[in-house]
Amino acid sequence: MSGLEPILAHVVPFSLVMARLAGLVVAAPIVSNVGVPMRARALVAVTLAVAVYPTVPHAAMDPGQTGWVDLVPMLVGETLIGAAIGLIAATPLLMMEMAGVTGGQMMGLGLARVYNPEMDTDMDVMGQLMFMAAAACFVSVGGLEWLFRCLASTFAHVPAGGIGISEAPLELLVGVVTSGAEVALRVSSPIVAMVLLLVVAIGFLGKTMPQLNVMSIGFILKVMGGLSALALSTTAMHTAVGDEIVRVLRTVADWASGL
Repeated sequence: MSGLEPILAHVVPFSLVMARLAGLVVAAPIVSNVGVPMRARALVAVTLAVAVYPTVPHAAMDPGQTGWVDLVPMLVGETLIGAAIGLIAATPLLMMEMAGVTGGQMMGLGLARVYNPEMDTDMDVMGQLMFMAAAACFVSVGGLEWLFRCLASTFAHVPAGGIGISEAPLELLVGVVTSGAEVALRVSSPIVAMVLLLVVAIGFLGKTMPQLNVMSIGFILKVMGGLSALALSTTAMHTAVGDEIVRVLRTVADWASGL
């Protein structure tokens, strides 16, 4: 039994490290996709924990004499750290989905809904398109690697098991949601403006040319006009979304370093 004591001494600290990484895997974009098997996500969390654990400072690896009753809230707190980082990083992607839903509703595509494996639910076609575009931008700027480095750096500031539920970054999350909603409105505004102009034009044609069936051509014109506005604003949209994702990642890094 004495030969197992050195190994058993690392069970609790390693569990706390793995819980913090598991929270990130559960909430972070891309890896939290329901299309990724649960076993694969668990394997990713364990693998990352094995890679991070040797680099954790010794002060963060000593949770003291911890009983099983005290270990449960510590594991919950550790999971919340990773989940908070992943959730904040995923907010810009969700806001882009909101922008797509807004544009799709204006174009008349609200009834065209498809299954989204990322959310395990059906969603608007334009919303899924914008979400996938934002996810591609997130991957292109190295968002996953950035999140992992941010989480790994938190062990230098907060020992394993050294944070409580009351320290959740609620104000930071509210600020990120607010700025993300602003970007969503900026992204969807070209589509909304184009569709509004087409609605006015179609209404004018309906009054001046009553024999013209505006209901039959109005839907097609709105879809074509909205897609054209989206295509013409792709460059500006990429800049706005990319800047927002990078800003959020830097905000997450600042919060992680200040824990």
